[in-house]
Amino acid sequence: MDSLALGIDIGATHIRAAIGNSSRILFKTFEETVNQGDEYAIANQIIKLARKIPEKLISKIVGVGIGSIGPVNIRRGVIVKPSNLPFRKIVITEPLIDKFKTPIYLVNDCVAAVIGERFFGAGRNIDNLVYVTISTGIGCGAYVNGGLLLGKDGNAHEVGHMVIDFNGRLKCGCGGRGHWEAYCSGKNIPKYARLILKKADKVKAEKSPLYRQLENLTSETIFLNARIGDYLALRIVEEVGRLNAVGFANIINMYDPALITVGGAVILRNIDITIPIIRRNINKYAINRIPKITPTPLGEDIVLYGAIATALNPPIQLQDMVKTSL
Repeated sequence: MDSLALGIDIGATHIRAAIGNSSRILFKTFEETVNQGDEYAIANQIIKLARKIPEKLISKIVGVGIGSIGPVNIRRGVIVKPSNLPFRKIVITEPLIDKFKTPIYLVNDCVAAVIGERFFGAGRNIDNLVYVTISTGIGCGAYVNGGLLLGKDGNAHEVGHMVIDFNGRLKCGCGGRGHWEAYCSGKNIPKYARLILKKADKVKAEKSPLYRQLENLTSETIFLNARIGDYLALRIVEEVGRLNAVGFANIINMYDPALITVGGAVILRNIDITIPIIRRNINKYAINRIPKITPTPLGEDIVLYGAIATALNPPIQLQDMVKTSL
């Protein structure tokens, strides 16, 4: 039987756990992410969540891979001031080493995802590969010439915090202004929608059902109304897509990938709307040759696949940085 690994996906909304081998996921479970407690609250939740996994599987793991919202410090095994969780520091690695007695690999969730894409998904045999997620937050992971990019702490891919609006009209969850995530993430699209309304044709806008619920808008409602041809919803979706094209063009200009795969709830639930707008606008902003841009075939499990792949086949760059045992 192939070696087994435990994969963990720490998100702002959910924590997910899975056991898998080199070919597939064998078991998975999830629960809502805790948003209160001390710096060990998330690690304790992971330990609790692992109890839902059959003992016959958990007893055979050779390592634990963790893809987490950032920023992370992978040398110290901690998450530092995450934008979308109310903690200043979250200690991950050491409590899990104590519990599982195996190597623990903590990386940014999008780093895990691009590893998953390269081992399990559309990125096999591709040396220049980027994965982008647009969900509660925005991020990416990248291979350049076959090398996984990490950075000094493991945060070489915080593209959601690149500035796309130098006027800084909207404030990001991290405290910065004008960041891509502040405009185009699932959490923040409604805030950007209210800005767009100020420039919209008021007579047309007032006919939209969205106009009467501006203070209670959700991204889901906006995309739902865009599908039925609502003027205001279509205007919002088009403007969000244009800014997404700016973000993708910046990624292309920085990393020059041969393939970009895309995931995250905002994209995966609206593939037919979101990706065509990005493709239609990206040539206005990119200088490098445009690569293929496609949804990830691994869907919402991509971080889990990546966490499992990281534990089974830790990249050499990660081995040099991560404290895997006490």
